[in-house]
Amino acid sequence: MTHSKLIEVTGRIRKRSENSRKAYLEQCKKNVERSVVRGKLSCGNLAHGFAGCTVAGEKERLSGEIAPNLGIVTAYNDMLSAHKTYEDYPKELRKYARELGGTAQVAGATPAMCDGVTQGQDGMDLSLFSRDIIALSSVIALSHDMFDGVLNLGICDKIVPGLVIGGLHLGHLPNVFVPGGPMPSGIPNEEKARIRREFAEGKIGRDELLKGESDSYHSPGTCTFYGTANSNQMLMEIMGLQLPGSSFVNPDTAMRKALNRAAVKQLMENIQSNNFDSSIGNIVSEKTVVNAIVGLLATGGSTNHTLHIPAMAKSAGILVNWDDFSDLSEIVPLVARVYPNGPADINHFHASGGMAYVIRTLLDHGLLHEDVDTICGKGLERYTKDPKLTSGEIVYEDGPRETYNDNILRSAQHPFQVSGGLKVLKGNVGTAVIKSSALDPENHIVEAEAIVFDSQEALMAAFKNDELNKDFIAVLPFQGPRHKGMPELHKLTPPLTVLQKRGYNVALITDGRMSGASGKVPAAIHLSPEACDGGPIGKIKTGDRLILDATTGRLECLDEDFLTRPNRSLEYDDQTVGRNLFSNLRTLVSTSDHGASFIV
Repeated sequence: MTHSKLIEVTGRIRKRSENSRKAYLEQCKKNVERSVVRGKLSCGNLAHGFAGCTVAGEKERLSGEIAPNLGIVTAYNDMLSAHKTYEDYPKELRKYARELGGTAQVAGATPAMCDGVTQGQDGMDLSLFSRDIIALSSVIALSHDMFDGVLNLGICDKIVPGLVIGGLHLGHLPNVFVPGGPMPSGIPNEEKARIRREFAEGKIGRDELLKGESDSYHSPGTCTFYGTANSNQMLMEIMGLQLPGSSFVNPDTAMRKALNRAAVKQLMENIQSNNFDSSIGNIVSEKTVVNAIVGLLATGGSTNHTLHIPAMAKSAGILVNWDDFSDLSEIVPLVARVYPNGPADINHFHASGGMAYVIRTLLDHGLLHEDVDTICGKGLERYTKDPKLTSGEIVYEDGPRETYNDNILRSAQHPFQVSGGLKVLKGNVGTAVIKSSALDPENHIVEAEAIVFDSQEALMAAFKNDELNKDFIAVLPFQGPRHKGMPELHKLTPPLTVLQKRGYNVALITDGRMSGASGKVPAAIHLSPEACDGGPIGKIKTGDRLILDATTGRLECLDEDFLTRPNRSLEYDDQTVGRNLFSNLRTLVSTSDHGASFIV
């Protein structure tokens, strides 16, 4: 039986979204009426569209409506380990499409930033904006009326949400997301964390740090910790937008290749069925969005999705807010422990039962909507099955009903903690989110004096000068989307973790982001309103008494004159790595609790 709170939250989202969802679906259906449009293109249009085809018969297939043509939108580049895996995908996917009687063309490419490369650098200020640029790029790629369906090649942080947003703006088309899979496991995550702490303390040099990082991120494939990239893959599976069991299969394996072929086959079947139910605009429904939030909470996923899920949902006419996350968090248990919430990595998670087990235990306890549309048809039950390889073909069998390792995965009846991995904090400082799944119980409440910093570098300098050996709450204002683009501040994790291990009660409050890898230091992030919009965080002074309570959801400054102070301002220097090109976007972007988007 579906949990009453799940029904309640879904109902209020549906009521809140009634007009916008209706208008969205009406527009999708209008677009269905004008598709397939390739047969309506002029001869000159078509000639340009298939001039590059060199395989016999492809021009004939593309000359009308003879066979489905799949548009590949790729975020391939050589710099991202996860996206390096996509280098040969277009050739493979075109081959599979031909074997199945269709055609496939690369429709276009999108940017693909790596937050791991830009952490602590000026380029990080562009990271969140890249999500909406990706959405715009994907729409441009698909604007040629040449395509009957879409194969999306994207994995990492802003890329999958951007592809979803772009896909939903052409919501009448069937879409399938094709993952690349995680790299094999490197050094243990606890060892990686130890190396970072020791570097922060000056106990080891840069050579040792670089070796440790290289041993962690060592080959093509997704990084193995449970950050935003792997949270994306979890979401695409639990939302029914990619094949069951396909998220965490390693690259360059027989299973990976067979799943890629099966993805092409599934998209071809969905196109040929001519059924609106299989379009991305229909699949991403109110129930699907609630399932996404539940999956995020149950697995302790990335805090970045408190920005991405509202933005993706709004593109489908569905209005979601942080109260929905908070209320669902009260009933959704934490069933997974994957780094940084525990020592295991995503390969261990997959081996312990993976997504099939997570979806099974949540369904069994009424914590997911089963009656949803997916790329594989009606019902989430089919996502409790595991792919097996038989004579080179994918065959689905029942997935596990028991965990293979209860240190990594547990049932919803016997979870790691009874509430979800994220919490919404509210008070006179504003509204923020915190990733609570990685916090030790003794760190859920921090009451201490504020130390205000204007940059990560200022905090790092104070740490190196031994000025921070005490209880305190670091406050970093002017990091929000409208001021700076909302960069991640993950560079602060090692020094704050060192101070915590020394026995000090420390925490962070910021209108910026941390990361999908937010760790054991309490961090109230995405604070809204942000400082440059007059948000109260800009009024906090060093020495103010603050309280962050992740148990009750309280975030307050205890000084009586706090709110009567004038707003502070801070100049932003955007003259490196082309950041000034994005200055207009900073004036258009919405607040964090509305997805920090300039297009939805």
